[in-house]
Amino acid sequence: MTSDPLALALQRPPTRIDPQGARRAGVALVIDPDDTVLFIRRAVKRGDPWSGHVGLPGGHALPGESFLDAAVRETLEEVGMDLSRAAALGTLDDLRTPSSLPTKVVQPWVFRAPALGPYTLQADEVASVHPFPLHALLAGEGRTTFQLDHGGSKWTLPCVDFDGVRLWGLTLRIVDELLDRLDGRGQGLDRM
Repeated sequence: MTSDPLALALQRPPTRIDPQGARRAGVALVIDPDDTVLFIRRAVKRGDPWSGHVGLPGGHALPGESFLDAAVRETLEEVGMDLSRAAALGTLDDLRTPSSLPTKVVQPWVFRAPALGPYTLQADEVASVHPFPLHALLAGEGRTTFQLDHGGSKWTLPCVDFDGVRLWGLTLRIVDELLDRLDGRGQGLDRM
């Protein structure tokens, strides 16, 4: 029996999405013993809808590769972090990208790593790393909204802003599910 609150929060079975017809991607929500969460800022690349966004290490699964294998491989490639010594605590709900973006099913894996870093960044994929304290995310620090103009409409979206580093969209949905599993305070705008 584990006493790690993260492992306990992941005991509820996640919702799965049939990935048929979509690209599959695995991402790693990596947390160290001090409850610091690793985020990355993606490199700026023309034609990439996530260019410059803050996210989690991870990426597309290769043929025959599991979501977990993709998350582990991509984390090593993108930031030089070997998750073979980390505990894979479990998964959160599968997510499908919004219809305006390339169709992907993303499976987030939560890892308890012995440490974060040192990092070796894959410069064409990752511009920088950003460790955030989990307690600050749980306390709602930096929690706000922003306006997004998209498809001729204005949207008010939830986000977390820490010193110019903005979590929003798919990444915030993943983080909010974990936070809600830990404290039951809801997700997205409900956490305001």
